[in-house]
Amino acid sequence: GRTAQAATGPALVQLLYAELVAALRAAACAVETGAYRVKSERVTRATAILFALETNLDFEAGGEVSKTLARLYAGARNEVVAAAIGDDPRPFRSTADTMAEIAAAWATATG
Repeated sequence: GRTAQAATGPALVQLLYAELVAALRAAACAVETGAYRVKSERVTRATAILFALETNLDFEAGGEVSKTLARLYAGARNEVVAAAIGDDPRPFRSTADTMAEIAAAWATATG
């Protein structure tokens, strides 16, 4: 499989999106099964990926799109952190679905 060490640029972003969606979906499943350690690990991974995506935006080249993505990533990170406190899998799934849509758009735009 593809690894982060082998991926660069658009491929790395696509990999991060895939890992983010997987982490969020795993967090939702962990909530449903009471696997709180797994939930914590997946939430930590998801928030780290969201932070990495946000901090690596190129605001000069990306303009308004970068600003919109920055707000989206920050909002998603806040939602994930808030959901981590509770026992509702829906916020994790909702955020995963949103990020999957963005990943698909990214793949189309860069592919």
